[in-house]
Amino acid sequence: MLILNSCTLRSWQWSDRTSLQLHANNRNVSINLRDRFPWPYTQSEADDFLHISTFEPLTLYAAIDINGEAVGGIGIEPFDDVNRYGCEIGYWLSERYWNKGIMTEVVAAYSNYIFENTEFVRLEAHVFGWNRGSGKVLEKCGFEFEGAHRKACFKDGKWCDMIIYAKVR
Repeated sequence: MLILNSCTLRSWQWSDRTSLQLHANNRNVSINLRDRFPWPYTQSEADDFLHISTFEPLTLYAAIDINGEAVGGIGIEPFDDVNRYGCEIGYWLSERYWNKGIMTEVVAAYSNYIFENTEFVRLEAHVFGWNRGSGKVLEKCGFEFEGAHRKACFKDGKWCDMIIYAKVR
């Protein structure tokens, strides 16, 4: 568990199923995430995610808890083979809590936690070209812009660029 000024990062719990579904079921959240984070986000999707994430350590998936309620998440996906000391970081937050500095605090603390508690030397973030807010969060947390992969993904019926940021230990 990581206790921050604005929230707590903790392991996901089955008791989070209602708040997860409530806060994740938002088109403005899902449009900035991969398609595996669906919209609408049903109770079934929440149950499927919790089935996987409640068995994982904090280093893979963490709930963002505000006042005892899971209102977002952050996690990593390790790379493999020659990239095995790197991972992709991803995160989301309920729209109700946007523009309050919460995600900047979360990404900074979680990045430090990963570097201090794992062997990873590289954290990489992939951001859709239209999501400048996420890019600003990453830059404030010491991630550096590494480039843009043009037309690298197909989201919401259209091609978009993928902006790559990274932070290294």
